[in-house]
Amino acid sequence: MRLAELPADDFHRRLAETGILFRTGPFTVQVRSSDEAFADLFRRFYGQFPLVTVPAIADFHVRLSRPRGLHRWWRPQVEFLLDGRAPFLPYPLSHAFPLFEWGLNWSIAMQAHQFLMLHSAAVERNGRVLLLPAWPGSGKSTLCAALVSRGWRLFSDEFGLVRHEDGQLMPLPRPLPLKNRSIGVIRDFAPDAEFGPDFHGTRKGTVAHLRSTDACVQQAAVPAPPGWLVFPRYRAATPLQLESIGKPQAFLKLANNSFNYQLLGLQGFQGVTRLVRDCDCYILSYSNLDEAIEAINRLADS
Repeated sequence: MRLAELPADDFHRRLAETGILFRTGPFTVQVRSSDEAFADLFRRFYGQFPLVTVPAIADFHVRLSRPRGLHRWWRPQVEFLLDGRAPFLPYPLSHAFPLFEWGLNWSIAMQAHQFLMLHSAAVERNGRVLLLPAWPGSGKSTLCAALVSRGWRLFSDEFGLVRHEDGQLMPLPRPLPLKNRSIGVIRDFAPDAEFGPDFHGTRKGTVAHLRSTDACVQQAAVPAPPGWLVFPRYRAATPLQLESIGKPQAFLKLANNSFNYQLLGLQGFQGVTRLVRDCDCYILSYSNLDEAIEAINRLADS
């Protein structure tokens, strides 16, 4: 059963009272909120996700609630609570949905050490995963959204979740956040993509979310092996360059783009070593999305 199959009144009641338990990739999440605007967006962007209807232990218990005091009513705010604790300062109530997305990402990064976690977009084609490890400002999410709009399967725009036992990647297809100029770029590049509202004045500027496709969500339990490591760099008004790099350089760059490489110790070293060994490794400098996608498709098809 999917979240959207719940009648709207029942959905809102459950979300406000006992919370809704749903599955996203390898994780079970319980979320509670009585804010109607958040509930509407949550239903819209997670409606195709599986509803957990049998008793289950949630990996993350999340609640979005108004803090006590003056800001409950004057310039209303919202808190992200994980297991009853608030790891962040409150946000404006109108930013509840991006707060939920950022908060869930933070929760995964802090706790999901059953995986080697890479700060990377991940998409799949021809049965293998392309990893795009990069830090903010590199054009990672923009390139990821463009690839998904051209037929690649979304694993995640934020996480490469690598299983320790076999090195395969686990999907985590959730709404894809775009920031500032990237929003208009992808709206022009993929006019049929389903966007949510623009959230202005967040701590990351203007943010809008791209809805994950039903097909990607339906395959969220289907892992795939890695095939390519491509470190993207957006550079305005420069010609495309796709350069092969050596394994030692790729190892260092990938380890530096991991959330938990150092914490995992030997297990992290072995995981990054296996990824670099199993992948073709490149640096991609691009300014034109069509050219970048054409170059990446050639890698996948070869």
